[in-house]
Amino acid sequence: MKKAKKFVSLALSAAMVLSLATTTVSAEEGASESYDLSVCLASEPQTIDPALNSAIDGAIMVQHMFEGLVKWTDDGEGNAVTAPGQAESWEKVANDDGTVTYTFTLRDGIKWSDGQDVTAGDFEYSWKRLANPETAADYCYMIDMVKGYAEVADGSADPDTLAVKALDDKTLEVVLTYDCPYFEEIVAFPATFPVRQDKVEGNDNWTFDVESYVGNGPYKMKEWSHNAYILTEKNEYYYDYENLGPDTIKYTLLDDENAMLAGYKSGELDFIENLPMDEIPNYLASGELNIADYMGIYYVCFNTEDEIFSDPRIRKAFSLVIDRNYIVENVSQTGEVPADGFVPAGVSDAEGPSGDDFRTTGGSYYSVSEEDYEKNCEEARALLAEAGYPDGEGFPTVEYLYNTADNHKKIGEALQNMWQEQLGVTVTLNNQDWNVFLENRKQGNYQIARNGWIADYNDPCSFLDMWYTGGGNNDAQYSNPDYDAQIDAAKATSDPAERMTAFHAAEDILIGQDSVLAPIYFYTQPYMLKEDIQGMYYTPLGFFFFGYTTRG
Repeated sequence: MKKAKKFVSLALSAAMVLSLATTTVSAEEGASESYDLSVCLASEPQTIDPALNSAIDGAIMVQHMFEGLVKWTDDGEGNAVTAPGQAESWEKVANDDGTVTYTFTLRDGIKWSDGQDVTAGDFEYSWKRLANPETAADYCYMIDMVKGYAEVADGSADPDTLAVKALDDKTLEVVLTYDCPYFEEIVAFPATFPVRQDKVEGNDNWTFDVESYVGNGPYKMKEWSHNAYILTEKNEYYYDYENLGPDTIKYTLLDDENAMLAGYKSGELDFIENLPMDEIPNYLASGELNIADYMGIYYVCFNTEDEIFSDPRIRKAFSLVIDRNYIVENVSQTGEVPADGFVPAGVSDAEGPSGDDFRTTGGSYYSVSEEDYEKNCEEARALLAEAGYPDGEGFPTVEYLYNTADNHKKIGEALQNMWQEQLGVTVTLNNQDWNVFLENRKQGNYQIARNGWIADYNDPCSFLDMWYTGGGNNDAQYSNPDYDAQIDAAKATSDPAERMTAFHAAEDILIGQDSVLAPIYFYTQPYMLKEDIQGMYYTPLGFFFFGYTTRG
């Protein structure tokens, strides 16, 4: 789910401004009249454990109920910025051996939602828990720049050897193996948020119980009615409590777009992200449907360990016959851009935000022009024949897996038709509820699956290191030593040009050579928000923030 930048040594001196467009409506200073907010992001989340969550909907909830050393805020001028969160300041020192030491100083008086003090020890515990392979966190690699991580992650060293140390209750020291250009965004990412050891240890169900789900963010969980809603309320111990907006934020849990739209029209919901595909043109025309920037990609994921899709020629054939223009113009219809690579437009290259972005520099792996579609299909049929299936003869029936949603269903049907018409193969469709789908995709219990990825920070690493052998989000079960070597090379240097050269080489292997994934389109973010709600802000990393909204 984020953007590389330089930062001054003392964080308190300035907020970090990202070159990300934001959707924001400024709120007046201070709290408004009491009101309750109701939003719908998705159905039942797979988890709201900060370390274990890997989905945007869960991350948005976690962002409201927990807080990292750094937090996202709105500068009031349309820019997404990071600013001091639980840490009031931090210093960065380059060491003679090439390592870098960050020293974070926590705010005075910060507390958990049960009134207990938040300490640097809570962060030390949580980061070591994240790195510990026994936790099995998909996002453990988010802190792979921390000294000692590699040895902890492969089980050869105790988690206590990770270079994260509470010097006292208010001071946290973190040593990095190199000068990571996006590290401050990592500490604003949910996986690095603190959790309470006394609530987590020995309690696998700690997130389900209001008594044990203790956070340090602006809101706290009041009630969870499973598959119905999660109700949160203001955390009276939050240091900025007086300026919070809604008394409660209710996350209604739905996967039916018709029900979402009905709830929005009836006034039961103030905010929705999804609506029935057939309704999109009308709501776009009326101006009620907003389209925001979104730094991410919608794509097809192949199980590279599957007997059929272990062949890169077959994977490439399936990718080439996807008519990306048809999908964005006739199915998704919210301004998406046909994807000609994996890393989307907007992700910085070596020159940073002022120069060409990574996608422009990297070029196209597929021609997405309508004029070249038939040529793509001819190449695909030749590849399929080379793999032993001329005109699809003898190709077994395969399955496409997607999670329940109107848009995913219609895209799946379009893909099914393209693969049938252009390759002569039969693909069945299988939809599953969100939680079941996520687990099956993660475990490799599929042949082809719908997938999507949103930047966690603005750097190509956010899209490319997930395909490292054994990575927690490597749903393709992909492994290529040459690919891993390029990711290792990118992470072994702080030189911007060297990093990007390695990342471009990695994408060449991933998409250009091995066709592990079939990019479809680069995302936009549709949403609907009631006109009387002011002060919501959003970053193209996919996070909506509701805690400072007002009604009126």
